[in-house]
Amino acid sequence: MKTFCLGLGVVLGIGAVANGLCMLASPTGWYFAVPGVTTTGPFNQHFIRDIGLIYLFLGGAFLFGAARPHYRVVAWAAPALWLSGHALFHFWEVAVGICGTSALARDFPAVTLPALLGTLIAVWAIGDRRAARHPA
Repeated sequence: MKTFCLGLGVVLGIGAVANGLCMLASPTGWYFAVPGVTTTGPFNQHFIRDIGLIYLFLGGAFLFGAARPHYRVVAWAAPALWLSGHALFHFWEVAVGICGTSALARDFPAVTLPALLGTLIAVWAIGDRRAARHPA
């Protein structure tokens, strides 16, 4: 399980960094390339780049957590919390009628799945830390 979670942390980290770099380097390209983004509001370069910086930090935290066991719980829980809030916001948009339910399926791979996977490895890291402190 440890190898799987570390690998998943690296994959989530690389994915978030890549997304952030795309948002920073080509906000217009990112805006038109990502399914559903154009339906959320008009293009705003500043906003997209701000979120790109957030994704760089998220990715960096996942990668840092994969490399530094002592900091892993915080390094993985923090981005998992942000990603979960982001996913819940997407559910809220559907609940209040801003988007149709089809948005949930469309957004799942890039919004909900990273939140679930980030939470999974953060919870695993908590258990791993407890096991290391209290060996059987």
